[in-house]
Amino acid sequence: MASNKSNAKEALERFKMEAANEVGVNLKQGYNGDITAKEAGSVGGQMVKKMIESYENNNLSK
Repeated sequence: MASNKSNAKEALERFKMEAANEVGVNLKQGYNGDITAKEAGSVGGQMVKKMIESYENNNLSK
């Protein structure tokens, strides 16, 4: 069970870094309290956008 939790955390971290890269926000491993609210929001928004696209692609093909 702990391994699944660890794998999920790692996958989410990779997803977050990918989304940040796509919107041009320079995140680093660990603490990122030095980024602006606008930058953090753009990363979160990109993550939501990609999750919605994935959901739509998976459900429209059924």
